[in-house]
Amino acid sequence: MYTQIGQQAILGILSHAFFIGITFFALRAVMIEKVVKKQHVFQVQLLYILLSIAIGSSVSNFFLNMSNWSKQLPFLFS
Repeated sequence: MYTQIGQQAILGILSHAFFIGITFFALRAVMIEKVVKKQHVFQVQLLYILLSIAIGSSVSNFFLNMSNWSKQLPFLFS
């Protein structure tokens, strides 16, 4: 019981970290600097981080939910 909870916690942490990293990498291709004022570098960097966390967490939650739901499908046929 406790090992399953621990495995789900590790999977959740790794999934969130992976998708936040992927999102941060993808957002670097967007040139937000051209839209924002020149003297606001810190705010743009903070915006990149916050957007990465928001989008990456949403994508990670989607994949974790799909994984959990697919594990529950056999109960439909029992």
